[in-house]
Amino acid sequence: QVRLVESGGGTVQPGGSLTLSCTASDFSLGNYAVAWFRNTPGMEREGIVCLDSRDGSTYTAASVKGRFTVSGDGAAVYLHMNNLKPEDTFVYYCAQDLSGQNCREDYPPFVGSFHRWGQGTQVTVSS
Repeated sequence: QVRLVESGGGTVQPGGSLTLSCTASDFSLGNYAVAWFRNTPGMEREGIVCLDSRDGSTYTAASVKGRFTVSGDGAAVYLHMNNLKPEDTFVYYCAQDLSGQNCREDYPPFVGSFHRWGQGTQVTVSS
């Protein structure tokens, strides 16, 4: 069974940076749209970035624009997080849309459209 695996989470001080990585055991991340979501238990997952390496389409949520960026190299998709704030404290998940749809610049990734998920990685921003 193919799995997505996130790594790179941890604890960082406000203003600090982290880069999260997402890999897939079948090396398919370059073939489908990949998004990063975040949430805490009891709240809806927020889609914050999306990357489709096939056409370069991306999405970045207003809540992280100017601080977070997404990139990919075919083998992995990365979430680069800068100027982190305490309100960025969440579990972060990567997910893959196997339907073939692209990311849309003006529309956030929707949880229900993504079929394959990682287990999540905790990011804590605290002094």
